[in-house]
Amino acid sequence: MESPHIVFVYGTLRQGESNHHYLRESEYLGRFETTSDYALYDLGEYPGLIKGHQTVVGEVYRITAEVLNQLDILEDIPNEYRREKIDTPYGSAWIYLYQQSIQHDEEIVSGDWCQRV
Repeated sequence: MESPHIVFVYGTLRQGESNHHYLRESEYLGRFETTSDYALYDLGEYPGLIKGHQTVVGEVYRITAEVLNQLDILEDIPNEYRREKIDTPYGSAWIYLYQQSIQHDEEIVSGDWCQRV
Protein backbone atom coordinates (compact mmCIF):
# COMPACT_ATOMS: atom_id res chain seq x y z
CA MET A 1 0.00 0.00 0.00
CA GLU A 2 1.28 3.44 -0.88
CA SER A 3 2.16 5.74 1.96
CA PRO A 4 -0.11 8.81 2.12
CA HIS A 5 1.14 12.34 1.80
CA ILE A 6 0.05 15.34 3.84
CA VAL A 7 -0.58 18.72 2.21
CA PHE A 8 -1.27 22.20 3.59
CA VAL A 9 -3.62 24.19 1.33
CA TYR A 10 -4.25 27.93 1.71
CA GLY A 11 -6.15 29.08 -1.38
CA THR A 12 -8.47 27.66 -4.03
CA LEU A 13 -8.09 24.10 -2.67
CA ARG A 14 -9.71 25.04 0.66
CA GLN A 15 -13.28 24.09 1.56
CA GLY A 16 -15.82 26.16 -0.37
CA GLU A 17 -13.24 27.34 -2.92
CA SER A 18 -13.04 26.69 -6.68
CA ASN A 19 -10.52 23.81 -6.69
CA HIS A 20 -11.61 22.02 -3.52
CA HIS A 21 -13.00 19.16 -5.68
CA TYR A 22 -9.40 17.90 -6.06
CA LEU A 23 -9.53 16.98 -2.35
CA ARG A 24 -13.08 15.58 -2.18
CA GLU A 25 -11.82 12.01 -1.53
CA SER A 26 -9.02 13.13 0.81
CA GLU A 27 -9.07 13.09 4.61
CA TYR A 28 -9.41 16.52 6.21
CA LEU A 29 -7.05 16.62 9.21
CA GLY A 30 -7.73 20.15 10.43
CA ARG A 31 -7.20 23.87 10.23
CA PHE A 32 -3.66 25.17 10.63
CA GLU A 33 -1.90 28.52 10.83
CA THR A 34 1.74 28.58 9.79
CA THR A 35 4.61 30.15 11.64
CA SER A 36 5.24 33.79 10.63
CA ASP A 37 7.59 32.86 7.80
CA TYR A 38 5.31 33.54 4.82
CA ALA A 39 3.34 36.20 2.96
CA LEU A 40 0.15 35.61 0.98
CA TYR A 41 -0.69 37.61 -2.15
CA ASP A 42 -3.88 37.93 -4.18
CA LEU A 43 -3.00 37.06 -7.78
CA GLY A 44 -6.58 37.46 -8.99
CA GLU A 45 -7.97 33.96 -9.52
CA TYR A 46 -5.74 32.38 -6.87
CA PRO A 47 -3.18 33.29 -4.21
CA GLY A 48 0.59 33.14 -4.24
CA LEU A 49 2.48 32.27 -1.06
CA ILE A 50 6.11 33.33 -0.66
CA LYS A 51 8.64 33.60 2.16
CA GLY A 52 7.82 36.57 4.37
CA HIS A 53 6.90 37.58 7.91
CA GLN A 54 3.20 36.71 8.25
CA THR A 55 1.24 33.66 9.28
CA VAL A 56 -0.99 31.97 6.70
CA VAL A 57 -4.26 30.21 7.45
CA GLY A 58 -5.15 26.97 5.73
CA GLU A 59 -6.26 23.37 5.93
CA VAL A 60 -4.31 20.13 6.17
CA TYR A 61 -5.28 16.97 4.28
CA ARG A 62 -4.00 13.42 3.99
CA ILE A 63 -3.79 12.68 0.26
CA THR A 64 -2.72 9.86 -2.05
CA ALA A 65 0.24 10.01 -4.44
CA GLU A 66 -2.28 10.29 -7.29
CA VAL A 67 -3.88 13.38 -5.73
CA LEU A 68 -0.42 14.88 -5.07
CA ASN A 69 0.40 14.38 -8.75
CA GLN A 70 -2.86 16.13 -9.74
CA LEU A 71 -2.04 19.04 -7.41
CA ASP A 72 1.47 19.32 -8.89
CA ILE A 73 -0.11 19.65 -12.35
CA LEU A 74 -2.66 22.21 -11.08
CA GLU A 75 0.11 24.24 -9.41
CA ASP A 76 2.36 24.00 -12.51
CA ILE A 77 5.31 22.40 -10.71
CA PRO A 78 8.16 23.31 -11.18
CA ASN A 79 7.39 26.45 -13.19
CA GLU A 80 4.88 28.57 -11.29
CA TYR A 81 5.11 26.89 -7.87
CA ARG A 82 7.52 24.64 -6.00
CA ARG A 83 6.85 22.28 -3.11
CA GLU A 84 8.50 22.42 0.32
CA LYS A 85 7.83 20.62 3.60
CA ILE A 86 6.51 22.39 6.69
CA ASP A 87 5.76 21.09 10.16
CA THR A 88 2.11 20.90 11.21
CA PRO A 89 0.41 19.32 14.23
CA TYR A 90 -0.62 16.54 11.81
CA GLY A 91 2.92 15.79 10.63
CA SER A 92 5.23 17.08 7.94
CA ALA A 93 3.17 18.53 5.09
CA TRP A 94 3.79 19.75 1.56
CA ILE A 95 3.21 23.45 0.95
CA TYR A 96 3.22 25.17 -2.45
CA LEU A 97 5.39 28.29 -2.76
CA TYR A 98 4.90 30.78 -5.60
CA GLN A 99 8.01 31.36 -7.74
CA GLN A 100 7.01 34.25 -10.02
CA SER A 101 7.25 38.01 -9.52
CA ILE A 102 4.56 39.48 -7.26
CA GLN A 103 5.53 43.15 -7.37
CA HIS A 104 2.14 44.38 -8.60
CA ASP A 105 -0.06 42.15 -6.50
CA GLU A 106 -1.78 42.86 -3.22
CA GLU A 107 -0.71 41.21 0.00
CA ILE A 108 -3.50 39.52 1.96
CA VAL A 109 -2.51 40.95 5.33
CA SER A 110 -4.82 38.62 7.28
CA GLY A 111 -3.03 35.61 5.77
CA ASP A 112 -6.43 34.08 5.04
CA TRP A 113 -7.45 33.70 1.38
CA CYS A 114 -11.07 33.03 2.37
CA GLN A 115 -11.23 36.41 4.19
CA ARG A 116 -9.58 38.44 1.41
CA VAL A 117 -12.64 40.49 0.36
